[in-house]
Order: sequence, then C-alpha cells, then structure tokens
Amino acid sequence: MRGHDWINTNLPEELIVEIFRRLDSKSTRDACSLVCHRWLRLDRLTRSSLKIGATGSPDLFLRILSTRFPNVTNVHIDQRLSVSPPPPIQGRRGSRDNSKVSSEESGGSSNVVSLCLSDAGLAAIGEGFPKLEKLNLIWCSDVTSDGLDSLARKCTFLKSLDLQGCYVGDQGLAAVGQCCKQLEDLNLRFCEGLTDTGLIELAIGVGKSLKSLGVAACAKITDSSMEAVGSHCRSLENLSLDSEFIHNQGILAVARGCPHLKVIKLQCINVNDDALKAVGANCLSLVSLALYSFQRFTDMGLFAIGKGSKNLKNLTLSDCYFLSDKGLEAIATGCKELTHLEVNGCHNIGTLGLKSVGKSCQHLTELALLYCQRIDDLGLLQVGQGCKFLRTLHLVDCSNIGDEGLCGIASGCRNLKKLHIRRCYEIGNKGIIAVGKHCKLLTDLSIRFCDRVGDEALIAIAEGCSLHYLNVSGCHQIGDAGVIAIARGCPQLYYLDVSVLQDLGDTAMTELGENCPLLKEVVLSHCRRITDVGLAHLVKMCTMLESCHMVYCSGITSAGVATVVSSCPNIKKVLVEKWKVSQRTKRRAGSVISYLCVDL
Repeated sequence: MRGHDWINTNLPEELIVEIFRRLDSKSTRDACSLVCHRWLRLDRLTRSSLKIGATGSPDLFLRILSTRFPNVTNVHIDQRLSVSPPPPIQGRRGSRDNSKVSSEESGGSSNVVSLCLSDAGLAAIGEGFPKLEKLNLIWCSDVTSDGLDSLARKCTFLKSLDLQGCYVGDQGLAAVGQCCKQLEDLNLRFCEGLTDTGLIELAIGVGKSLKSLGVAACAKITDSSMEAVGSHCRSLENLSLDSEFIHNQGILAVARGCPHLKVIKLQCINVNDDALKAVGANCLSLVSLALYSFQRFTDMGLFAIGKGSKNLKNLTLSDCYFLSDKGLEAIATGCKELTHLEVNGCHNIGTLGLKSVGKSCQHLTELALLYCQRIDDLGLLQVGQGCKFLRTLHLVDCSNIGDEGLCGIASGCRNLKKLHIRRCYEIGNKGIIAVGKHCKLLTDLSIRFCDRVGDEALIAIAEGCSLHYLNVSGCHQIGDAGVIAIARGCPQLYYLDVSVLQDLGDTAMTELGENCPLLKEVVLSHCRRITDVGLAHLVKMCTMLESCHMVYCSGITSAGVATVVSSCPNIKKVLVEKWKVSQRTKRRAGSVISYLCVDL
C-alpha cells in the first residue's frame, strides 16, 4: 500500500535496536535518528558513548544529555574543545523542559552559568549515568575532589578513569578507591594536586582489579606510592611513569610485586640499571618496553631484559645515550619474538647492533631509526636478508643510509606497506625505484626533503604500487611528470602532500582531478607555479576533498580560494593567507578557513 510505514509496522523495537547497534558510524546513526520520533527514542536508548567539549556551558549540557541518553557507559570530556548546548526541543512542552533544566543548573538564576566543567557537572554525570564504565576528563581544571567524590559514590561500575590535567586531590582519589571496586585503568597525567596519600589509598582500595596505571608530572607522588602499588596491585599489567621523583626503590617494588606486567613505559631520570635488572628478573610476561631519556643506565640493563623477558615484542629506546651495540645485541639474541623496534637518538647504537637484529629477529614487522648517525647501509642490508615480514620502515636523519641499504630492504622485505623517509640525503632515485619494483603491497609512502629523489622514482612507484598516502614535501627534483604518473597509477590516493615543490604546476593538478576522485586531503603550500586554473581542475572532480593547504602559493588568488569553498561540499579546513579570503567567502565558509599568518 502506497505511503504505508511497513518498517515500523512490522519490526519490533528489539530488532530496530539491534540494527542501530550494528551501525558503524555516528553520522549514519544521527541520520537514522531523524527519520521519526520512534527511531529517535530508540536511538537515544542505544547510545553508549558521548564525547563533548568542556568550555561553554558543559554542566548544563551534561544535565540535558543525561535525560536524553540514559544508557551511556562511556563519557569523554575535553576542556580544550568548546561546546554549545543542543537546541531546545520544538513545542511548548520541550521549551518548558529545557528552561527548567537551565534554571536548575544555574541555581535558579539564568545569569549564572558555568563556563567550564565544574563539580556540578560531575554530579550530573553521577546522577544521570549510573551505568558509567569509562570516564575521561581531559584538562578539566575546575573540578575538585568534592566532585570526584560525589561521582565515585554514584558510578560504582566505573572501570576506566582518565584525569589528565585535573587538579583533584587525595580525597577524591581515595573515594574512587573506596567506591569503584571494578576500576581497571587509571591515568594521572599532570594531576598536580595529588600526593602519595591519595594514590596509596587508591591502591589499597582497587588493588585487586587495577590493571593499568599512568603517572606523569605529579611532583608529590614518590617511591612510597609505587611501593603501595607493588604491594596491593598484583594484577597490574600496564605501567607508564614519567617522573623525576621516582627512583630505583619504586620501580623495584613494582617489578617484584606485579609479576603480570606486560607493558612498561619509563621516563625516570633517576632510575638506573638496578631497576631494569629487577624488571628482567621478575616481569617474565613483558611484551612491550619503552625507555625515554635515560641518563643513568647502560647496556647492563638491556642484558637483564634480554636474559629474562623472552616474550618481548615491542621495544622503544629514545635518547638513551649510554646504550651501545652490545645492549641491542643482547636484546636481539634474547628476545627473538621482537616485532617492533624504535631507536631514537641513541647515538652509540650503530650498524653492528642493527645487524644483530637482522640476524636474530625474523618476526620483525616495524622498524624505526631516528637520528641514528652511526647506522649505515650494511645494517639495513642485514635487515633485508633476515626480516622478511617487515611491513613498516621509518628513517629520519640517518645520514649514512643510502640507496644500497634501501635496495636491500626492497628486495628482501616484499611485504612492505609503509615507508617513511625524512632528511636522508644519501637516498635517491635508485633506492625508491627498487621499492617500486619489489614492494607491490606499498600503500603509504612519505619521502620528505630528500633532495636526490626525482620524477623517475615516482614513475616507478606509480607503475608498481597502488598508493593511498603520498608525501613528497621538499623533494625539489620532483615536478609534473612524477605527480602525473602517480595520478594515473594510483587512483585510490586519498592524501597528497606536494608542498615546497617549485617545479610543480597546473598540469599535474589537472591529472589529479581527473584520476584521483577519492582525494580527501591535499597540501600545496609553497608551490609557486600552481594557479587558480590548476586548482579549479583539481577540485572539480575531487568532490570528497575535506582539507586543502595552500599558503604561500603566489599563483593562487582569492578567486581560487572561493573555487575550493564552493566546489567541495565536504570541505572542513582551508589553510590560506588572510588577505586572499574575500568577504563573500568569509560569509559563505568562514568556519572552515584557517590563517597561517594573520597580518602578513
């Protein structure tokens, strides 16, 4: 029968709810909720997550949201994001309801509205979302222990709590320990109001359930807290510490008391080899270890990790100046299951250490070498021979790595999907051509400021690979020919950065427009030969474009900016000089335009 609502007539509410749960994007669910009143009501009942800003009127906003979405279990609030309350429901009844909420939230006065999340907002969360399991409060500096205490007593099912940048005190954290007995994940980054007292009380209260703990920039949290964690949190699996006030004593207590630790991230300048020896001896389930800015430990610490942590799969070494090839060799020979390795700024680790990894770690899938001046082609050649499953390679400022090493990677690691290179001046066309010839699965390529890479390299990549992501910023030898080849050979391309290419012109833009309809982000900044004409050809067919950066493009005028805004219905960000934006363009799309230099 024409015009009859067969879906609502025949489908029970339980089935519609199940369909809503299977929708994978918020925009799709939003669209479905607008179909009819019944679908709106059912959608509100099935919403489980909310993400809002915390500047504007967040307390009022949360009160309104709690009445509309009663089954929410995940709330993310970020002070850095702004928020505006939802528009009032049309009609007399909706208007009265919203005005009532506003009056209650402001304490009976319409002129007093909190501009940042406060304890009143936390009270609204506690009262409105009793099933809450996960709460993130990011830089909500106006909330206090009183608010956290109130929330903890209402949300007893809480499993995950992130208090990054919140100035809460010991009373609030102790309340969480007393009331939230299912808490598993706690993040205390930049919580300057906390002391050992609060964290010790929490460890005593939720020690049986806590699995993940992060502490950073909390000057009053010391080894005493870590000793309490080691004594009470036997199930702890993930520990992240960034503190100059924690010493060996604290790390030793955690390592000995938490035998199930799987992930450890440490940036503690007063910790030395003794702490790592304890980790290696006691944390036999360790799978991920990250060490940042360590000045007081040597290869002896890595010897202990290699000897004890046989299941280690992920290792990050950043700015650890006293580590050498011997330490990395101990890891390679002892931790043969290693899959991810990052070496960043460890100036005494060189080719011999990397060769050990290539010989022993056959399961390596991701390798990042940053500022490694002592590693040369021989190290990469060994990785190419031994690590056949390598899928991701990052090279940054490795001045002794050139075409020979990259050719070794290309011929040996044919599963490579992601290659990022920056300021490796010895790498040129030969190495990139080898990648195009052998690495057919490559979809993500970034070659930034590599002066020896030109059009010939991109032509080989276009012939052999189907790229989705390409960044060739600062490769001055690349011009129209290389980008045209990419346009014709990589129709799935969705991200392109060609900034600072002085020889790139309108012809390449035309080819991109005709052949890459999926482009969503394009960076054209400092390309002086691109004009309004080329830009018009680009955006004519790339209707999915969401972001366009085009600062310091002397050939692009206000007319070109207007063309981008008017031709791209999905545009979200345009970065351009302020003087190139006409008043009409400002009125039409002021919210999507960003200015690099305001008064240039």
